[in-house]
Amino acid sequence: MSINLEHTTNNNNHKLLENDKKDVESQNINEDPLTKAIGALGKWQIWVCFVVFLVKFPVAWHQMSIIFLAPPMNFTCAATQQEKTFDNTCHANCTSYEYDHHVFQETIVSQWNLVCDRHWLKNLTQTIFMLGILVGNMMFGHLSDRFGRRNPFLAAVFLQLISGVTTAYSVNWYMFTTLRFFLAVATGGTMVTSFVLTMELIGAKYRDTVGIIYQIPFNLGHLTLPLFGYYLRDWSTFQLAISLPSVLFLSYYFLLPESPRWLLTAGRSEEAVKIMEVAAKRNGRPTEAIASTTQKMVVDMSSSAKPEEHASFLALFRTPRLRARTLAICFNWFVCGLCFFGVSQYMSHISGDIFTNVAISAAIQVPGTIISIYANRLLGRKITLISANCVTGLSCLLIIIVPQSGIAHLTLGCIGLWGMSISFATVYLYAGELFPTVVRNSGVGLSSTVARIGSMVAPFVATLAHTSAWLPPLAFGIVPLIGAGLCIILPDTRGKKLPDTLEEGEA
Repeated sequence: MSINLEHTTNNNNHKLLENDKKDVESQNINEDPLTKAIGALGKWQIWVCFVVFLVKFPVAWHQMSIIFLAPPMNFTCAATQQEKTFDNTCHANCTSYEYDHHVFQETIVSQWNLVCDRHWLKNLTQTIFMLGILVGNMMFGHLSDRFGRRNPFLAAVFLQLISGVTTAYSVNWYMFTTLRFFLAVATGGTMVTSFVLTMELIGAKYRDTVGIIYQIPFNLGHLTLPLFGYYLRDWSTFQLAISLPSVLFLSYYFLLPESPRWLLTAGRSEEAVKIMEVAAKRNGRPTEAIASTTQKMVVDMSSSAKPEEHASFLALFRTPRLRARTLAICFNWFVCGLCFFGVSQYMSHISGDIFTNVAISAAIQVPGTIISIYANRLLGRKITLISANCVTGLSCLLIIIVPQSGIAHLTLGCIGLWGMSISFATVYLYAGELFPTVVRNSGVGLSSTVARIGSMVAPFVATLAHTSAWLPPLAFGIVPLIGAGLCIILPDTRGKKLPDTLEEGEA
């Protein structure tokens, strides 16, 4: 039924598929003066995107680092440890524990005795970290709508470096958790500002491809994380190693431009013209008409946009259509946060080498992200998101039906995670195109915030297996199917001009 509704509501998109690429590009350029001036994608945009994409490596390292900061460690009470048998048994009067260090030299678990009645502190650390990402998404999303994309981005990168390095020298759990909270705030800030910055520089013809390629550095960062864990078995050395590369990003003060699209909406047309002229020259395009074209664009924006609506977070909910779309895309971000981290945790319950398991789970995401490029190009955002959510939902529900088998559950879990890798790439792209420029960072920040809420809930859903084995796959199966149903009210933004004003976003 959802597919029939999709065909009914997307006749215009079907016509777009029947046009060749040249017609699509011509249409987009005529609609977007900024793209007409600097080009949809050239050497300048490629360079800026490359610079910004590198930030996704430490984003992945820090977000997934808890795997090697607090891995499972066998232990025994020191008072009863005579034959060095690590039985993982808790004793009421035990005050000191001995740990099996044959895999890891030192972790936060062994250093601060996060076992038995203190085991919950390990989970709380990651929950607080995800809370920090949530705060960073919202805070930096709002700041970058008001003060531009560049300066909040640079502030987030600097905070990420300082907090990441100092975390490695934590002397107790409280210091470690507090510093990681600030690290998470910075990480959330770099995520939201970097994505919106790249989306505002790319023409509509290439936004789908670039928006999804933006996810691949995260996949590669996740894939390289086991290398750090394998060669650096002490948690503090590991933390320092994944933090120090951010020193390179301090050079972005000289390399990274402000978004000319944001400058235009902020009324700073002279600065926008300078950046656009540099971009046009680098891309081999004429610069003579940029000033006049920009002035016309500013006049058009000022005639349709109300100053008081600029950067207003509540504007996302003022009009019925934009409100419904905001709620629908936010729920799908919740689906991604819940199921991506939840299914990953479910897969970690299967026995095996921790380094190999993490590498496999990361490698699964790469083909999913690449496939999503072609899926979004051929099918559009809407059908791609519906299909990927259905793949995840059905594969998780099948876990309840199939016999108890480690291989079968691993395979179905991998399929579910593969579907989520497509969904995550798609919702990033979808949100970047759905919201108007004046509230785009606030919209993307809100969406990403909801995903963090999902990731905070995920461990609790996964632990429902202690109550009943079928509860986690049931939850991870039903929620994506609900998200797929809500996609019906969303428009397909493929190949469309980015909305600049609230009126355009409501259309």
